[in-house]
Amino acid sequence: MTPTLVFDIETIPDTNGLRALLNLPTDVSNAASDEDIAKIAFHQRRQYNGSDFLPLQQHRICAISCALREGNNFKVWTLGDANSSESEIIQRFFDGIEKYTPQIISWNGGGFDLPVLHYRAMINKIAAPRYWDMGEDDKEFKWNNYISRYHSRHLDLMDVLAMYSPRANAPLDDIAQLCGFPGKLGMDGSKVWDAFKAGKIEEIRNYCETDVANTHLVYLRFQLMRGHLNNDEYEAEIKLVRGTLTSYEVDLSRPHWAEFLAAWNV
Repeated sequence: MTPTLVFDIETIPDTNGLRALLNLPTDVSNAASDEDIAKIAFHQRRQYNGSDFLPLQQHRICAISCALREGNNFKVWTLGDANSSESEIIQRFFDGIEKYTPQIISWNGGGFDLPVLHYRAMINKIAAPRYWDMGEDDKEFKWNNYISRYHSRHLDLMDVLAMYSPRANAPLDDIAQLCGFPGKLGMDGSKVWDAFKAGKIEEIRNYCETDVANTHLVYLRFQLMRGHLNNDEYEAEIKLVRGTLTSYEVDLSRPHWAEFLAAWNV
């Protein structure tokens, strides 16, 4: 069985990069705090299109969480630790692809997570030859690689379920809850910057983990729908996820799993 790796990223404004891009006078740029720089960028963005959401190249990755199903095992974790640099967590992500060559699964990964990872990997001088192979090294990758929208080595669940039509896109939170899964608990992407400024890095990492858990559960329902799992196999996979997350409850540094399981049991 090919390993599957569900992933999700959380981002904050790249305030160092924005200092270069905003063309501020040197004295202003040097005196301004990161929060000031971000406010200027948000203000300019609102003037441009009415939204605070920055262009993808202006994001910096502060967390990457993964859910790996491999062999008889399932696990959910966040790469590095609260003090890890952006470069370290991005390299760890691509190192995992080098090691396992998994099918990677996302919700809107093609529209957000992967493009951001591409830009930030290039900025941080990250090597990821397996990920970028399109048949030059492994001939199989010519017909099924991570880059093509219509290949399955990267499965963007949102994109596929919406028939590649942005007008039909749905939020993960809605789909997860409609399928009977917990959905988002207490945080969403719009709150990450405020949480980061408040030093709540662990809370961001925990939130990111619950997102990949939700995505993995939705993926299992997708596999049931398309006939790649029968009912007994689906229930066995659900049992494995529940059992794994229940084992995490005893770790007091991971209180989000108790909340997640309580919401799932409602």
